[in-house]
Amino acid sequence: MADKEATVYVVDLGESMADCHNGRDESDLDFAMRYVWDKISTTVAAGRKTWTVGVVGLNTEETDNAQDNEGLEGYEHISVLQEIGPMTMSSLRHLRSSIQPSHTHGGDAISAIVVALDMIETFTKKLKYNRKIILVTNGMSPIDDELSEDVANRLNECNVELVVIGVDFDDPDYGFKEEDKSRSKANNEKILRKLVEQCNNGIFGTMQQAVEELAIPRIKPVRPFKAYDGPLTLGDPEKYQSALSIHVERYFKTKRAMAPPASTVVINPERGGASQSQTLDEDTEMGGTEFSGVKHMRSYRVDDPDAPGGKRDVEFEDLAKGYQYGRTVVPFSDSDLSVTKLETTKSFTILGFIPMSSYSKFINMGETGIIVAQKYNEEAELGLSALIHALHEVESYAVARYVQKDGTQPQILLLKPNPGIEDNFECLYDVPLPFAEDVRSYQFPPLDKVLTVTGNVVKEHRLLPSDDLKQAVSDFVDAMDLSGFDSDEEGKAVEYAPIDELYNPVIHRINQAIRDRAVNPDAPIRPPADILLRFSKPPEKLIHKAKSEIDALIDAAEIKKVPAKAQGRRGRKEPVKPLSGLDIDALLGETKRTTISSDNAVPEFKQILATASDDSTIESAVKQMGEIVRKLIHDSFANLNYARAAENLRVMREELIALELPGLYNKYLTGLKKSILSGELDGDRREMWFKHIIAGHLGLISQDESEVSEVTTEEAKAFAT
Repeated sequence: MADKEATVYVVDLGESMADCHNGRDESDLDFAMRYVWDKISTTVAAGRKTWTVGVVGLNTEETDNAQDNEGLEGYEHISVLQEIGPMTMSSLRHLRSSIQPSHTHGGDAISAIVVALDMIETFTKKLKYNRKIILVTNGMSPIDDELSEDVANRLNECNVELVVIGVDFDDPDYGFKEEDKSRSKANNEKILRKLVEQCNNGIFGTMQQAVEELAIPRIKPVRPFKAYDGPLTLGDPEKYQSALSIHVERYFKTKRAMAPPASTVVINPERGGASQSQTLDEDTEMGGTEFSGVKHMRSYRVDDPDAPGGKRDVEFEDLAKGYQYGRTVVPFSDSDLSVTKLETTKSFTILGFIPMSSYSKFINMGETGIIVAQKYNEEAELGLSALIHALHEVESYAVARYVQKDGTQPQILLLKPNPGIEDNFECLYDVPLPFAEDVRSYQFPPLDKVLTVTGNVVKEHRLLPSDDLKQAVSDFVDAMDLSGFDSDEEGKAVEYAPIDELYNPVIHRINQAIRDRAVNPDAPIRPPADILLRFSKPPEKLIHKAKSEIDALIDAAEIKKVPAKAQGRRGRKEPVKPLSGLDIDALLGETKRTTISSDNAVPEFKQILATASDDSTIESAVKQMGEIVRKLIHDSFANLNYARAAENLRVMREELIALELPGLYNKYLTGLKKSILSGELDGDRREMWFKHIIAGHLGLISQDESEVSEVTTEEAKAFAT
């Protein structure tokens, strides 16, 4: 298959394309360009110079094409908007300004196809290209079909694929038919459909289906990549004649798809005004936009009292890697690092065999590969086939040591036989296995029993599920089964979420957003496609069908709704009430607390704030807690009470953040800092400030932690110094 593509889009810009039809709130041109922009932006995102694009305008005000310049008739109002070539962001933006509806309808669609065909022939010559012409039109302008057969023959001779997508064209297979269609449009549809049918490689469809299919993510086909070409051995062929050696090739079977990475850019001062960052502009602009790539520069300095400024620049080659060991940095030279690397040579050796029944699939470590015999090597094909069938018959897997090339780290691969009984394709599938260092063993308590400290086994416990709960969960799982929930066209039960319809929403959503932003820089990004959100929640019909099992599970598990956590200033207007609505303090004959003792400061402080109904009560509690903190610091023998004072301060800080009263804490902490640093609290207490308050993140409450705080982040950092 050719890796080069030449695609020409023929876009109808006639005055009728500016109208809206069939209840749409966008014009026919905007509706059709949704398909064209999506295809072109995908080409731009690929960034491949061999994927070339050209654009021809049909029914344009002017006429600009090679056929008209040569004096040929029938090519009026057809303009080449973009010659065939690589598509960039700058050419995409220039093209956007050219796609505007005109005030004429005198262009001929078949003549525009001829112009596009001539562009492809001139550009591709006799080279191996995938050639394609895509015509988008609403079929309202007249079409002369006198030369349609000759055009179809020429398309076939040049091996050009013709795709005709019409706005509101009838498509019985898709199930769309436009009512009250004009006679001229119906006739034009027949002409274009006949032209497509005469082509060896042609597609005729309606724009409604094309736009709908844009939401389906495109799966990028991965070309076969040969990772290994060499012998697969069992034993050492150099020492033993009985050793097995088969020349094989290894390819990747699966490859992890990654979201497109972002690049760091800066405004190009030559195109976009003054730059805010000092960068080195690259030789080539990024897509011709007002941005330039950022090139990083690093400089390394060491202390040198004899150098100007006390610092001396050193080259990167003079540096050595260092690893931290405790508080000491241990340098490692390149020669030292070479000792840690395993010297390996390219090899693929079978170490042994294991039964299929003893292997657990959850230990698979990575992407799958496929191993086949060397091409056109009958001896290798026969040997590998014998190995595959032998593994299949004894129901075993092979375990092999794999080194892709000299110097690379070895992998342990599990080789699974595929004898080709079902798919008529013999091969070995491989998957990486973990080393001993990759396996983490964790011990968890059993789920079906409770072991007491004395060693007794308890079968009934509040932490163990009851028989009713187990049955309810089992019924719930059966009721929510998706394996046969969906149905096909014949009404037969099929799987609701087949693997080939499960798309990674992160990757495809980012790609969609990038395409939208590239085509329309100022327009809001469209919401994610429904197909990406389809499996984000269970289907409503299934939930309705399993309602009785869901209710039974809720009753068996005694699930109760958790009340929403009080937001904002809890207790400012009314205290927190228990779910029962009873006044516990009144039932116990206790009055609301108003004082705090130093022996039980934290719970008593929280009790006062929980029942406080006005600001004065909160301020009184803060004042009392503050005095307790001061007294703990003042009476502390060395640092004996510092941890306790810091804990009281932490509780005060958290509670006042929750009450949205950071000002009380900030005011108190400001006074406490002065007292500590000035020595008012019985001597040098700076250890309390730096090691317990600052290091314990008990500084001022900034606006990052509380929106109502008047202290900025910079002020909070300055206060902590």
